[in-house]
Amino acid sequence: MTSIYQILMLLIGAVRMLIILHFIMSWLISFQILNLRQRLVGQIWLGLNQILEPIYRPIRRFLPNTGTLDLGPVVALLGLYALEIILNNNIQFFIS
Repeated sequence: MTSIYQILMLLIGAVRMLIILHFIMSWLISFQILNLRQRLVGQIWLGLNQILEPIYRPIRRFLPNTGTLDLGPVVALLGLYALEIILNNNIQFFIS
């Protein structure tokens, strides 16, 4: 069962890093430091959007419309941190 706990923590960490990368990349694109017309940048952006959109979509349905400010990634990160806290506080169920 410890393996399941470690795999869950690994997945949470990986998704957290993807969200942070997506967040930073969106700022770099909006300030025109990165250009989506560059092939590599466009492919990375498309891949991140395809991976993270299923996470963001249900969150965005419950959030109020804030115009250009997207709070979906922030809520997703908070949810991941909350899940990590819950798993850490209940680690005794994984170690038996």
